[in-house]
Amino acid sequence: SPGRLQDKKLKITKFNCFAGRVLCHLDECGVEDINEAVEQAKTAFNIWGKMSGMERARTMIEAARIIESRREEIAQMEVINNGKSITEARLDVDSARLCIEYFAGLASTLSGQHVQLPGGSFAYTRREPLGVCAGIGAWNYPFQIAAWKSAPALACGNAMIFKPSPVTPVTAVLLAEIYAQAGVPQGLFNVVQGGQETGRILCQHPDIAKVSFTGSVPTGKKVSLYGIKPVTLELGGKSPVLIFSDCDLENAVRGALMANFLSQGQVCSNGTRVFVQKDILPEFVKEVVKRTKSIEIGDPLLETTRMGALVSRPHLDNVLSYVNQAKKEGADVLCGGEVFLPSDPKLKDGYYMSPCVLGNCTDEMTCVKEEIFGPVMSVLSFETEEEALHRANDTTLGLAAGVFTSDVRRAHRVVEHLKAGSCFINNYNITPVEVPFGGFKMSGIGRENGQVTVEYYSQLKTVFVEMGDVDSLF
Repeated sequence: SPGRLQDKKLKITKFNCFAGRVLCHLDECGVEDINEAVEQAKTAFNIWGKMSGMERARTMIEAARIIESRREEIAQMEVINNGKSITEARLDVDSARLCIEYFAGLASTLSGQHVQLPGGSFAYTRREPLGVCAGIGAWNYPFQIAAWKSAPALACGNAMIFKPSPVTPVTAVLLAEIYAQAGVPQGLFNVVQGGQETGRILCQHPDIAKVSFTGSVPTGKKVSLYGIKPVTLELGGKSPVLIFSDCDLENAVRGALMANFLSQGQVCSNGTRVFVQKDILPEFVKEVVKRTKSIEIGDPLLETTRMGALVSRPHLDNVLSYVNQAKKEGADVLCGGEVFLPSDPKLKDGYYMSPCVLGNCTDEMTCVKEEIFGPVMSVLSFETEEEALHRANDTTLGLAAGVFTSDVRRAHRVVEHLKAGSCFINNYNITPVEVPFGGFKMSGIGRENGQVTVEYYSQLKTVFVEMGDVDSLF
């Protein structure tokens, strides 16, 4: 609930990542808190689940309207919450609003199927809500993820208890306030704060009907073992971008930058393995390094800033350790990869680093095999399409992939063979809410956004209607 920011036990300390100062303290929710949230959600579900889709849609549209009216306030709070630039934060708020609007539009379209059977009998199906769902968010898109999970859940008639990452606990509370202001029943969207233990209690609760989790592969494995209930898992990625010599080089460079440096590189779908056909490699690298060096780093609340701070000091140290490991394994640091000190003295304790491009990379290097989750691009060369595809797919992950080429036949041929859930042709990292998003292999189960998401937040009931006598064998 919104009141959770007024903490008592002070078990969690949240730092302002771009200034390095304490932002707030939070009380970690335990068994009693989770039970209270579940009971409130069950009561709210009994009201919300009985409403028509049109009634739910009206309330959700009002929530979207409030988000639009508070766009700048929410965006600024997201900057403080996460450290990304204000420009990106505004786009995240827009995505959240659009997602709620989109699923509000789908709420009144939920329907089943009528099947005519012999002798005048028939069957029909009903699409029904699941009940109380749990959403567990990641720290890279705190407000957006809360909306991406809650919008389809609420549109289908469910309640949701949402646990944000303890690293970014603030803006999910704003969404709870907005839903309440829009008129949802009390407790329909409730926020609980905490870390892994809070998440475990939530996932294992017998009255939680479904879990939607965004985060790491190891934690996703645990979530899938917590009980026999539907799960949506949006996990890690080590995605490839294939850049062929016949591409529009300017667009390929732009795409590679978008694939690596959004949100300080802290994006699960980032295309961090950039495969470039050998004959254009020098020109590509020269331009990418030039553009990377010119990225404006600093106060994320300034309009001119394009890269803010990483989310925490331990995470910054971990990303820098990957750069050092890459150097030891023979990669060339073409630019960046160092602690960055902004000119503003108020930001001297922030968690900044210069965006990094690694050249001379090979498939066996740690920086190429493991998800770094920071502003580090690994550039590799290839010669043939077959070689590029084999190397691109040589990973246990499969969240996203991209291809840049002017040959439309090659583009579709390559995408057909890429083992990834979200593929981009001549672009990268665009996520319209009308389009499903999710991964193959260890990158996840299920999808978020798009019409198909309705199937992950509802259950299908089949009803058989006999219009004649029972044909019994006994």
